[in-house]
Amino acid sequence: MNDKYQNKYRIASTRLKNWDYGWDGAYFVTICTRDRIHYFGKITNGKMELSGIGRLAEKYWLKIPDHFPFVKLDAFVIMPNHVHGIIIIDKPNDGENTVLVETPKLGVSTSTYANNDTNIKKWKPGNLGVIINQYKRICTIHARKINLVFSWQPRFYDHIIRNNRSFHKIATYIRNNPMKWQDDTFYT
Repeated sequence: MNDKYQNKYRIASTRLKNWDYGWDGAYFVTICTRDRIHYFGKITNGKMELSGIGRLAEKYWLKIPDHFPFVKLDAFVIMPNHVHGIIIIDKPNDGENTVLVETPKLGVSTSTYANNDTNIKKWKPGNLGVIINQYKRICTIHARKINLVFSWQPRFYDHIIRNNRSFHKIATYIRNNPMKWQDDTFYT
C-alpha cells in the first residue's frame, strides 16, 4: 500500500531536523480546534470569556506539570479556537530521573512504545509531542461530555525559543492575543 502513492500525498514534518523535542528548552506551542470552530468561548472587549470547554482546556493545561514534573509552564492563553502557550522542558540530570506517565487501562504510556507494526514510530518519553498528545487526549475526553463533536486539528504548531529576547516577545504576544483577536491569524 505504501508503494501505491509513493509518498506523493505525505505531509512533510514541520519539526526541525536534528532536534530532539525531548531536550531541555522552551517551546512556543499553538494547538487549534478542527476547522477552527469556536469551542473555547468568545472575545468580548479584548477579554476572553471561557465556555465550559474553554474552562476544561485551561484546567488541563495547568495540570500538565502534575503529569510531567519536568515541565514548567509560562505564558498561555485559551482563545476561541486555539491555545497558545510556552512549555519549558527542564529535566533534572538530562532526563535520567524523569518520571514516566503510565495509564495502561487507557492504553497510554509515555515510555518507549513497542509495536510489531513497522509503520508506527516509537514514542520517546517526555518529548513535546507526547506532552501535547496527552493534553489533547484528556481535553477531548472531557469536552465530548459537553459537545460530542469536539475535536482538535491533528497537528500542532511549535517554535523552539532560542533566546531571552524571543521568549519575552512571544510571551507578550500570548498575553496580548485577546486584545488583538480581529488581527489574529486564527480569527474566523
